[in-house]
Amino acid sequence: MRGDDGVGPALVRHLWARGVPDGARLVDGGTAGTDLAFRMREADRVVIVDAGAVGTTPGTVYRVPTAMLDDLPPLQGLHTRSFRWDHAVAFARWALADACPDDITVFLVEAENVAMGADLSPSVVTAVDEVVTIVERDYLAPLRGGVGR
Repeated sequence: MRGDDGVGPALVRHLWARGVPDGARLVDGGTAGTDLAFRMREADRVVIVDAGAVGTTPGTVYRVPTAMLDDLPPLQGLHTRSFRWDHAVAFARWALADACPDDITVFLVEAENVAMGADLSPSVVTAVDEVVTIVERDYLAPLRGGVGR
């Protein structure tokens, strides 16, 4: 992985270690965006966590507004090496049609260092903990019979 670009897989590892309730699936999309799109098939809800470069302070967690998911990039000219979260959602909508979930939430974590072979930067490690808390509270706790949103 390329440093902070590994935020999604790091989050999956943290959540997996805490235990996954029945009815939830954790998927490490890694660099396989097209595969990720097909894993969304008929899910009730999807949460995507990825590194971003929105221009904020490294480690900042940014929740992509739902309206932005309505205006995704075109699929023409995509290559698997340039496949981002927004391409995965647009591709899923195209490939899955009615089997694509409507309830998709995207969290981006502002990257600090995306050098090949680098570890997550300290600010992104802190952000992973923040997103784990949000996902646990708002998405996994209700499946466990706990309080959620």
